[in-house]
Amino acid sequence: MDARRITDEISVAPQITPQDVAAAARAGFRAIVCNRPDGEGADQPTFEEIEAEAEKHGMKAAYIPVVAGKVRDEDATAFGAALTTLPGPVLAYCRTGTRSATLWSLAEADSRPLPDILAATKAAGYDMNGVARRIANGGKTPTDEADASFDVVIVGGGAAGIATAASLKARKPGLSVAIVDPADVHYYQPGWTMVGAGIFDPATTARPMGALIPQGVHWLKSAVAAFEPQNDAVILDGCRVVKYKRLIVCPGLKLAWNRVEGLVQTLGKNGVTSNYRYDLAPYTWKLVREMKEGRALFTQPPMPIKCAGAPQKAMYMSADHWFRTRRLKDISIDFMTAGGVLFGVKDYVPALMKYVRKYGANLNFHHDLTAIDGRAGKAWFEVREPDQEPRTVEADFDMIHVTPPQTAPDFIRVSPLADAAGWVDVDQTTLRHKTYDNIWALGDVTNAPNAKTAAAARMQAPIVAENVVADIRGRAPVAAYNGYGSCPLTVERGKIVLAEFGYGGTRLPSFPSWFIDDTHPSRAAWILKEQILPPVYWKAMLKGREWMIKPEKVRAPEAAE
Repeated sequence: MDARRITDEISVAPQITPQDVAAAARAGFRAIVCNRPDGEGADQPTFEEIEAEAEKHGMKAAYIPVVAGKVRDEDATAFGAALTTLPGPVLAYCRTGTRSATLWSLAEADSRPLPDILAATKAAGYDMNGVARRIANGGKTPTDEADASFDVVIVGGGAAGIATAASLKARKPGLSVAIVDPADVHYYQPGWTMVGAGIFDPATTARPMGALIPQGVHWLKSAVAAFEPQNDAVILDGCRVVKYKRLIVCPGLKLAWNRVEGLVQTLGKNGVTSNYRYDLAPYTWKLVREMKEGRALFTQPPMPIKCAGAPQKAMYMSADHWFRTRRLKDISIDFMTAGGVLFGVKDYVPALMKYVRKYGANLNFHHDLTAIDGRAGKAWFEVREPDQEPRTVEADFDMIHVTPPQTAPDFIRVSPLADAAGWVDVDQTTLRHKTYDNIWALGDVTNAPNAKTAAAARMQAPIVAENVVADIRGRAPVAAYNGYGSCPLTVERGKIVLAEFGYGGTRLPSFPSWFIDDTHPSRAAWILKEQILPPVYWKAMLKGREWMIKPEKVRAPEAAE
């Protein structure tokens, strides 16, 4: 018997035999639902045989036959009703289990979010994207084909989405373009490190979304429920269907706060903070200002995360304040990182290590935060060092800056666009989807092996715009992405190590070394971060003004000798 768990209350299976019923009873199932019509296969036991065997083992049985490929709305209703009356857990079966999984998905449509349904069935081995539109419609068959249609639909109104929309309109003003995003506020997230250090006022990092949508671009203020790439359609909440000729996917990533046990309950109090949230960055600065002595922890989860330098930026800026106020001698600093190195590009490590030594920070590699008790001031880390058995260590703290684990958004992870790890599967050079020729992706959501930073999105936006326009004109991709990303590492107030690099950790400095030596901290890099980059973001990047950005050209394949 191949029972595949969907939830604690329901599992599905391919065709079972009377002999399997005893195994199901031993496994704890208390009811069986047959979704396969009698006589569908020559070697198929009848429902009566299954029911008789179920009664011998004190189990209930229900017969809700469904013709293959024809799951009706009333079938889903009947299946849902059976689940509410039968004792659980329930084992439902058909020829392969697909019909049973489909019935459960439709029956749960009104009580569970679509991504949760798709994730649960996917984990059981069943892809329900084919009925995503019905699930989004409350489990009922939709009657309308499309509510809107555009030349280009962009999923995500963050830095990547708005910049790409602006770049597209600059190249082809007549394109009908729509941005799909439910947010009311757009945030300049690179500024939150500076908020946590008392440099920026938090209000300067937020603006109304409606004020930033490029002129002539439609804003669909809604969340995406699912994708139907085979139909060139995006399904929004409420089963609204938006059709596209070309799709650009850039919704950012998900901060998985709840993956650390106890973290959600203590965030913003008990000395637990994070610069990864707009409302928490000011609390970081409050804690830093008020801390006179004790132990401060700064955590970094496994990659990938947005702005891989941000966890240590928080440490450096906090330590610099304590150094300047002569408190550092009374404060112990620990950097707890799940990784095995301080920074992924080795050329920048020597400069960073000077500051680690200056601030007396302890580096704890292979330490991944798994649980936290804010009231008790304790945190637990799983330590996975090479060639050693994993172990758990406990650490006390008076202040802890937490960088949360990060994943692709749920609606991306369960979609046909995702790779096995849940990220949008793109060609790392052209940013075109590997399977669907009329889909591109950029920003934090892709599986391209680049740093997930705003600087990367700034470089990627014109590349995607160039390649989309080339495709509209019937041409092959013309622009290539070299993996560029930038991480201005704020090592002290007034100095930054401006790390700029591409695929493979190749350094890609934008300025001559006499102006900014990217391997050493500099005042010029600080001025760039503090005074120049914010206006460049608001007034250039989001307006389609591609200052200091020139996409590389795709190299033609070399002729065979």
